Amino acid sequence: MPAARRLVGAILREWGVPLTEDGLQEVELCASEVIANALLHTGERCVVSVHRRSGRVRVEVADRGPELPYRERGPEATTGRGLLLVQALAHAWGWRPAERGKVVWFEYQADAEAPCPTHGWGTANNLRSLREVA
Repeated sequence: MPAARRLVGAILREWGVPLTEDGLQEVELCASEVIANALLHTGERCVVSVHRRSGRVRVEVADRGPELPYRERGPEATTGRGLLLVQALAHAWGWRPAERGKVVWFEYQADAEAPCPTHGWGTANNLRSLREVA
């Protein structure tokens, strides 16, 4: 999901979040996986929020899907390993129920503190397809 990577990456670059190039790519990849899950499993729009607090970047993806995220897949499955990737790369991840649906989130530790010009928040609303943000 290249557009998801570009969306989150552009926000983090704009804020000047101190991440190595590898760290930035890992955040972008995790965002891509979580957004793809929301779009794939609901077929509806989702809301992507990016936050920066206490040296951490937090990406949240809210969708209306009632299904809880799960990481277990059979050995023969050809899909369904995205959350295993998020678990391996992110410093923390989880989910919480929302008024309608759920929010899946992950956090990534920034390399150092730097001022954030937008005071640590940014949101992309009503994503129907990642083509809309490309």
